[in-house]
Amino acid sequence: MNPISARSGLFKKALATTLVLATGLIASSALAGETLDKIKQRGLIKVGVGTTPGFFTPDSNGRWQGFFIDFGRALAVTVFNDPEKVEFTNSSPQQRLPALQSGEFDILLSGVTQTVTRAFKLGFHFGPVVFYDGQGLLVRKDLGVTKGDELDGATIGVQSGTTGELNIADFFRKTGKKFTPVTIEETGEFLKALDSGRVDALTQDATDLAAKRTQLSKPDDYVLLPERLSKEPLAPALRAGDDQWLEIVNWTVYATIQAEEFGITQANVDEFLKSEDPSIQRFLGVDPSLGEAIGLDPKFAYNIVKAVGNYGEIFDRNVGKGTPLNFERGYNQLWTNGGLLYSPPFR
Repeated sequence: MNPISARSGLFKKALATTLVLATGLIASSALAGETLDKIKQRGLIKVGVGTTPGFFTPDSNGRWQGFFIDFGRALAVTVFNDPEKVEFTNSSPQQRLPALQSGEFDILLSGVTQTVTRAFKLGFHFGPVVFYDGQGLLVRKDLGVTKGDELDGATIGVQSGTTGELNIADFFRKTGKKFTPVTIEETGEFLKALDSGRVDALTQDATDLAAKRTQLSKPDDYVLLPERLSKEPLAPALRAGDDQWLEIVNWTVYATIQAEEFGITQANVDEFLKSEDPSIQRFLGVDPSLGEAIGLDPKFAYNIVKAVGNYGEIFDRNVGKGTPLNFERGYNQLWTNGGLLYSPPFR
C-alpha cells in the first residue's frame, strides 16, 4: 500500500471519530439546561405576561384568561400533562425583559416583538411567532373604507413619541395619498379624539387598537382594518442557553398549528385517534415512536389539543369574531388559507 494513502486513510478515520465524539458532546450539552431543570424541580412554569383584554387578563375570580395564557397552559401540558402547573405574573414592557434575564420568569408570553437586537445584543431566544401583529388603523364604519389607501384626505390620530408617526407618514407617502396627522400624547385623549369625531381614524399596534375599540362609547361604530403598516411578530421569549426548553416551546406552539391543519379540535380529537393516517397516528401518539424518540410523552400533542384546543380555537375564543375584540385572523391564518402559520413536520 502506498504510505501516503495509508496515512491519508488513518487521518480520515481519526477525523471521523473526532467528529462523532464532538457531535455527541454537542448533543449532550444541548440537552442540559438550567431553566428546564428548575421548572421540573419546582413543579411549575413561571410565565411573564401583560394586561391586555383578550390576550392576558385575570377574570373576576383572579384566574388568568386570554390568547397568550392558553399557550402558557399548553406548555404546562407538554411538560407536566397538567394545564394548571403554570404561574402567570404581570410585567410592564419596561421590566419584562430584565426580569427574564434575571431568571424571574422561565418564559415571556407578553406580546414581545422578535427583533435582531433582542436576539444578538440582549441574548434572547425566540420560539415560533404566535401572533403576527403590526401597526393598524381603527376607523369609523360610516367612512365605508376597507383599506388604508381609501383614507385619502382623512384626519388620523397618532400617539406622539412612537414609531407610529413615521410609519403612517411612510404609508401615505408610498400610496401617494394625503392625510392630516393629529399628534396626541395622552392615552385617554387618544380615544376621545375618535369618539368625539375630532379624527376619522387612529393608528397604533393592531392588538392595542382592538382592545381600545372595546372602550369606545359605541364600539360597533368602528372597525379595525385588516392590513398592517409595520411588522410586529410576537413570539415567546426565553433566555439563551437551554436548547431543550427552547424545543419544547417550539413544538408546543407547532402542535396547535398542526392540529388545526389536520382539522383536529377539542371536540373531535378522540375521533381522530381512530385515523389510519400515519402522520396523524404519530402526531397524536397512537404510534408512540415519535414521542419516545424525542423524550416527550407520545401523546403530548393530543393532550394539548384536549386541554386548550388547536390554534384556531385559541384565537377564536379569545380575540376572534364573536369576542369583544372582534379580530380578523389576517396573517394569523394557516398557510393553506393564505396566512403565515406553518408547522414543520411531526416526524
